[in-house]
This record gives sequence, C-alpha cells and structure tokens, in this order.
Amino acid sequence: MTYQWDNRKPTAQMLGRWQPFHDGHYALFKEIVKITGQVCIQIRDVQGVDDNPFDFETVKKNIEDRLNPEFKEQFKVMLVPNITNISYGRGVGYKIEEVVLSEEIQKISATKIRAKMREDGKLE
Repeated sequence: MTYQWDNRKPTAQMLGRWQPFHDGHYALFKEIVKITGQVCIQIRDVQGVDDNPFDFETVKKNIEDRLNPEFKEQFKVMLVPNITNISYGRGVGYKIEEVVLSEEIQKISATKIRAKMREDGKLE
C-alpha cells in the first residue's frame, strides 16, 4: 500500500537551506519521518545569500530524487522566506525537538561538500 499525504494528519517539519541535500540530511529525514509518518520540508529562500549557490528548483529536485524511491508521498517540499528565528508563545500545540544522530552523521558538512564541488569544477 502506498502512503497518502493528508494535510490534516500530524506532520513533522524540516527547515533548512539544503545546500546541497546530503547524507546527513537524509539520515535526519529518516528519523523525523518515524515521528509522524509525513514531513514538510521547507527550503529557505537563500540562493545568492552568503554561500548558498543552489536555487529552489535545484534543491527541490535533489530532495525529491533522494527521497522518492523510498518515501514517495510522505513528504512535501516548499519554498519559505529566509526564516532565521522560530518563536512561539505558551501552549502552542507543537514541539520543537532535536533529533540527535551519530557523530559520524553529524560530521557531514554541506560547506565541505560545496568546497569539494568547486574543487572538482562542478560548482563555481
């Protein structure tokens, strides 16, 4: 049976730049999707700000290409403003929680990936 997205079901959120979406992000997604069964992946609108070379469509395609084989319909991808602060009042009805991954996964760095891509001529 294939999963059917439902906007009214509890949904986890992943907010980031995903410059690029890498193995650490994938490992994080795999843990987060276990929480609610579906995840809203939000891409901050940061192309051209600091070292964020990838545009929304490229980032979205990278995420979809990586996740669709195993998690089709269990995630949605959307562009959001350059959110830098998440603030809340009391009793808001959701949690903000950290998912702690292995040290090996936490060492994965998009900054280092971009540097290697530049070194290999795959990114300006």
